[in-house]
Order: sequence, then C-alpha cells, then structure tokens
Amino acid sequence: MSNHRTTSHQETVPTPTETPGRLRETPVSWLLCFTIVLVIMNTMMFNLALPKISAQFELSPSTASWIVTGYSIIFAIASITYSRLSDFVPIRRLYVIALLSLGGASILGLFTDSFGLLLLTRLIQASGAGAIPSLGIVLVTRYIPLSRRGRAMSLILSAASLGLGLGPVAGGSIVQYLGWHFLFVITGVTLLLIPIFLVLLPKEKPESGSFDFIGALLLGIGTTGLLLFLTSKSIVALIAGILAIGLFTLRIRRASQPFVLPALFGDRTYMSLSAIGVFSYMISFGFLFLAPQMLARVFGLAPLTSGLLLFPGALLAMLVSNRVGRIIDLYGNKALLRYVPWLMLLSTVLLALTASYSSYWIAALYILVSISFTTLSSAVSNELSRQLPTDRIGSGMGLFQLLQFFSGAFAVALSGSALVWQKSLPLTRAFDNLIWGMAVIAFLTIASSILYRNYAKKQLSDHSAAEKVESSAMPKTATE
Repeated sequence: MSNHRTTSHQETVPTPTETPGRLRETPVSWLLCFTIVLVIMNTMMFNLALPKISAQFELSPSTASWIVTGYSIIFAIASITYSRLSDFVPIRRLYVIALLSLGGASILGLFTDSFGLLLLTRLIQASGAGAIPSLGIVLVTRYIPLSRRGRAMSLILSAASLGLGLGPVAGGSIVQYLGWHFLFVITGVTLLLIPIFLVLLPKEKPESGSFDFIGALLLGIGTTGLLLFLTSKSIVALIAGILAIGLFTLRIRRASQPFVLPALFGDRTYMSLSAIGVFSYMISFGFLFLAPQMLARVFGLAPLTSGLLLFPGALLAMLVSNRVGRIIDLYGNKALLRYVPWLMLLSTVLLALTASYSSYWIAALYILVSISFTTLSSAVSNELSRQLPTDRIGSGMGLFQLLQFFSGAFAVALSGSALVWQKSLPLTRAFDNLIWGMAVIAFLTIASSILYRNYAKKQLSDHSAAEKVESSAMPKTATE
C-alpha cells in the first residue's frame, strides 16, 4: 500500500504526514468487535432458521442451503472488494457504504414473503457484511504496530467467536418465539452505528487507483456456477462456471491492477499458510450448518435448545482467543500452527464416533472444534501480516478472506447436497458420513501446516544465503 513505510523487518505503520488522524485503539477496537458480533450473528442465526424456512417454502436441504451459500459467496467477494478498495478509498467511507447496505437490507428483510425475496435480501446484506471484518483487519494491519497486532487480531476473532455463539442462541429463541422475520431486527441496529464510525475512524485522503470490476464479476459468476452445479446438477451452470473461472484467470494476468494479484498464487509459503485457515474454516462453517439440522432432525430439539447447546463452545473460544493473542505477541505463531491442527483432527474424529449417540457429545466436542478454529484463524491472520511484503498486505489479506469464505460456501453447499444424495440412508448414518468427511479435511489442515513449515524454512534459508552473498560482495565493491 502506498501510504505505508517499513519500520522494522515487515512491520508497517502509517507515517504521520500520510495519515491525517491517529487510531484511538481502545474505542475503535470495541466498536469493531460489537459490529463484527452483529455480522457473524447474522450469518449463524439463519442456520437455526433453515428447518422452519424449508418447511414454510417447501424447500429441499440443497435449495435451502443457498440462504447460507449465496450469502457466503457475496460475503467473500465483498470482503476482498472492500480490502482492495481500501488501498485508495478512505476506510471511513467504505464502512458507511457497507453499513448502509447491511442495515438497509435488514429493514427490507422484515417484509419478505417469498423465498426469492428472502434470498435477494440476504445477498444484499452480505454485500455490506463482508466489508466489516475485512476492513477491520486492514485497519489493524495499517495502524497497530506489530508488537500489539496479535492481541488486536485475536480481539477481532474473539468477537467473531462470540457472534458464532450468540447467533444460535439468539436465532433459536427469535425463530421459536417471534418467527424468522425478526432475525433482521438484529442487523438493522447497524444503521445506528454509522455516526459512531464517522467520529472514531481516522480521516484518510483518497488516492488514485482503479478497481477490476470485470475480474470481480467473472469470479462471482464462476464460483456461483460451480456451486449451482453442486446443488442442482445443472450442466449449464457448470459450463458457465468453468468458462468464467478460465476468463478470470486470463483477466488477472493481463489487467494492470487485477482483482487478485496472480503472484500470490505462485507464492507457496503464502498459499500453504492460507490453506491452514481455509481448511479449518471449512470444518467450522460446515459443522455449524450441519449441527442445527442434526439436533432438530435426529434428536428433535427446538431451535432455542439447539442454540443453547452450541453456545458454550463459542463462548469458551472467545475467552481462549484473548489468551491466544497474548501468546502470539510473546512467542509468535509457529507452535500454534504446528500443534493446533492435530487438536482439530482429534475433535472431528471424536465427533464422527459419538455425535449420533447424544446431543451432549455434539455440544461438548464443538468446544474443541471452536477453540481449534479460533486459534488457527488468529495465528494464520497474524502470521500472514508478518510474512506479506508491504505492497501485498491489502491484496494478500483480502485473498485469504476470499478463499476462507468461498470454502465456507462450498462446505455448506456440499453438505446440503450430500444430505440429499444420502436420503436412502438412515439420518444418523448420513450425518456421520459428513462428519468423517470433515476429519479428512482436518488431515489436509495438518498437511498444509507441514508444507508451510518446510516452505518457510526454505525461504528463510534462501534469504540468509542472499544476505551472505551481499555481505561478501561489499568489501570488493568498496575496494573498487
């Protein structure tokens, strides 16, 4: 980003002359946390509403999953879109636009009376909601020094964990007693936050730049087409998706300022590190889609009871994340990236072995899943902010979030379709098969962790060798 300078190794902070205002860390952090809680609650609440929405509109599980899948696609595209725009558009302005989209769509959602209008409302919500966490990470990376960044990152992710926990509880109680329409009231509150953002966020000057709308459109069409094929078996959607992805690949290689920097895909250290976060996100998001349906369809629990069972896992993850931030600031990320994927594998295997026997096993083991996911997300985000060069932080962090949310959309779409594919099997067997699939993804998280350590060691070795060559050449140059 052009308005940064490097102060030590890869730490970036804004120069006093380039950023007109300073960040008031404490009030801004709490404002971000509160807003992120509302946004993540909005995502999770509708998981509890899916059984009732499916029954009201007579939808199959794969069709109903688009309330979550479509939201995740737009959320993902919005996250990197706002991250890229923040390179030259003031963050205050972007937040106002995002909050207007999210809050305005929430007001519209109160009056929806069809599945099509409900889905449209959710997509508009997602176009604003995706900006909230992504701009928060950009804000932290831009204004908070590396020595305090781990704690700030973990605070944002702890807010996400709290939203994951409160979402099922709030969603379950609202759906059970008031109806799913009233879920939109929660995110309607975000309209009241706009004046506070305008007061607290630092003022930045707009800079020259351009945004690759064609690349963003092609990526959106491509991913939507592939996911539509997964849920509806439409060959037309598959062809359109593959064609759009192909054109997107060509576009980012030829555009002067592409939607995604192609060099990031060739950075093996970056991609392996991102893969750790992506696979853990698939497990967490997929399970939070399956768990409410399993609790309702297998154990016959009401939405509120299901939410209360899932709440302790998210609450403990929030409490642990604060400790994780302090560990990262003191000792770094390497140990967490090495060992926590094994905890993720253990939790998913135990879930696969016990989930069909008792709803309490689901609640207990979700605690391990939630803590593992939150810890890995904190460590990966912080490690990326350390590893990425200054001019790639905005693009790199944006792409990471894009990959995360797309993987979440894929996990939900695949889970919904897999339930339909297994309709001839007993429900418990179908759910068990899906959880074993999550265990396979946990193995991929471990493999990505191993690959990252190997690539990081090689990168460090190459860097040390280059420094030795430079130092040995310096006396000769001086003599000449």
